[in-house]
Amino acid sequence: MAQKLKFGTDGWRGVIAEDYTFDNVRRAAQGFASYMLSVGKKGQRVIVGYDMRFGSEHFAAAVAEVLAGNGMKVYLTMEATPTPVIAYAVVDKKAAGAINITASHNPPTDNGFKVRNETGGAIDPEGLKQIEGGIPDDIKDVKRKDYKEATAAGEIVTFDAATPYIEHLTRDGLIDLQPIKDAGLTVMVDVMWGNGMGWFPRLLKGGKTRVIEIHNERNPSFPEMKRPEPIQPNIDVGLKATVDNKADVLLITDGDADRCGIGDENGEFINQLRVFGLLAYYLLEVRGERGDIVKTLSTTNMLNKLGELYNVPVHETGVGFKYVAPKMTETNALIGGEESGGYAFRGNVPERDGILAGLYMLDFMVKTGKKPTELLKDLFAKVGGEYFYDRVDSPFSGDPEARKQIIRDNYPATLGGLKVTDVITVDGFQFKMEDGGWMLIRFSGTEPILRVYTETRHKDKVKAILEDGLKVAGIK
Repeated sequence: MAQKLKFGTDGWRGVIAEDYTFDNVRRAAQGFASYMLSVGKKGQRVIVGYDMRFGSEHFAAAVAEVLAGNGMKVYLTMEATPTPVIAYAVVDKKAAGAINITASHNPPTDNGFKVRNETGGAIDPEGLKQIEGGIPDDIKDVKRKDYKEATAAGEIVTFDAATPYIEHLTRDGLIDLQPIKDAGLTVMVDVMWGNGMGWFPRLLKGGKTRVIEIHNERNPSFPEMKRPEPIQPNIDVGLKATVDNKADVLLITDGDADRCGIGDENGEFINQLRVFGLLAYYLLEVRGERGDIVKTLSTTNMLNKLGELYNVPVHETGVGFKYVAPKMTETNALIGGEESGGYAFRGNVPERDGILAGLYMLDFMVKTGKKPTELLKDLFAKVGGEYFYDRVDSPFSGDPEARKQIIRDNYPATLGGLKVTDVITVDGFQFKMEDGGWMLIRFSGTEPILRVYTETRHKDKVKAILEDGLKVAGIK
């Protein structure tokens, strides 16, 4: 019996050589191809890209063979390429979608299979179910064309995705790079051994601003970090390097460069909810733009406050860009994002873009003449004070449905001493609290991990709320 491949919040991920095998990757590619054919995309172009993990380029070639075998015209990136650049290539090449071989921020043992639609954004949950349903049980049912033959016939073409993306940033008015180049900043960049390597030096060369990169080689074991996820402790080396080099800011991109983390000039991490608030504030206040905000329920209520202040709608979705991207497309949103540090912007594709997010942070600093700590103070003054956030991840065994029933049977009256006022079950279990804060318990869509998150106005209650959340889930 063939292994059942399950698509989570952003595609399918697995352990290399255990379940992430060439046969299973080819089966997943056949499911995607069958889906494309079922929605009338026969013979159209599909982008295939990959990251710097172990074997990614070879898995990508295997995907290309299957797509070619199903009559698709394949554009395969010529090198490891950031996810947002691959997403833009879908639009640039007028393709029907994309497959991206990457496990993003997962541990080094893993690899993954991301899928995208004709907008370059995530495929919605119904589309993911159709892809799953089209995955054959038997590898013999996978249609495949020899790579060399398909290349010779022009059915698989390697291409440069970088140049069109860079032209798009400036041509379409997303960012003016020259003021950043001329600002004389010292920018520390941690690319986490991933696809962000070389991008900020390339974009910002030729001026007074200096870019210092670290972890900028291919090393699939990801030394000096547990995984290429832009949160502590993975970024501690980068934070120290920021202080050692007297840098003005630290920009961090995750393994496939679709997520962005920020460290301030003092080497202190600015958590991803606060970065989301900063980016929305920059677009609304500094650039004077207006438009809807799309946020997952696991991110900051500062966005709701900004929505009130600037009279723009705020939409809350389930966790993952399979929810955020369709809502952004529907509303032509100004910004959309999630707790993991993924932010997307109007005028670009509805996809997380760690490169553009980093450039926007630099532009915010240049346009205001302020350091990250000063910008954060301005944001807090605007929204009426500080918001405090943290998250704990706990591995669990057994059936997730049984664990969910434990939570349903154990709804709390208080969390960290704060009264619970409501429970939202759109995605996991979100408990609203009397201070306007929240605690969320949900299950990872890609790993056997239960996550407990909170945001509150009370710094001294964060730890207690998280501990209570674990108790609710039967972990402690």
